[in-house]
Amino acid sequence: MTIRILGEENSVLNRFLFELRDVEIQKDPMRFRRNMERMGEIFAYEISKTFRYESQDVTTPLGTLTMNLPKDKIVLSSILRAGLPLHQGLLNFFDNAQNAFVGSYRKYHKDNTFEIKSGYLTSPPMAGKVLILSDPMLASGASLLLAYKDLCEEDEPIHTHLVTAIAARDGIEYIQAHLGAKNVTLWAAAVDDELTAKSYIVPGLGDAGDLAYGEKLE
Repeated sequence: MTIRILGEENSVLNRFLFELRDVEIQKDPMRFRRNMERMGEIFAYEISKTFRYESQDVTTPLGTLTMNLPKDKIVLSSILRAGLPLHQGLLNFFDNAQNAFVGSYRKYHKDNTFEIKSGYLTSPPMAGKVLILSDPMLASGASLLLAYKDLCEEDEPIHTHLVTAIAARDGIEYIQAHLGAKNVTLWAAAVDDELTAKSYIVPGLGDAGDLAYGEKLE
């Protein structure tokens, strides 16, 4: 698995990430969603550099020229509900992509432990396509791995891009251990070192789904 951490380079992405983390700025849900969406657009631009390209002629009012255009067929997928703003940013650039959605949740036990369960899936076939799977927070890695397995149960894509705003180092190691040498690239804006017993990233930014769409019932 290849890993790309975009926040290690100086760019405007770090401004959006700063505002997503800031406890005062993130009180504005619309701004939180828009910043996550803009990060998705930046990820999309960087991911587009990895695609296969082919030549195509275009006719302008004054002539004809040949340009290189992406030829890969793309499937965008996100984990409901927190992944929607990041997904939208990717879709803004890959507007002809097919889309898939995965619903997952934490099932808590009496001892306060939990397991990740999937409850919803809608997806086109993956064979011969590039999958871009986005989730704003890669904490333990369990939900992202489960989503990947659900999406690829019938067919595997030719390449998978996992996109997240903030990843925990433990989560990255978990994904690496379970996906091995598959054709996968992990894209993150930042990597945080600490993961709590309840799988919350520290310093992280809090609950991305709640910040984007409001509090939910546990």
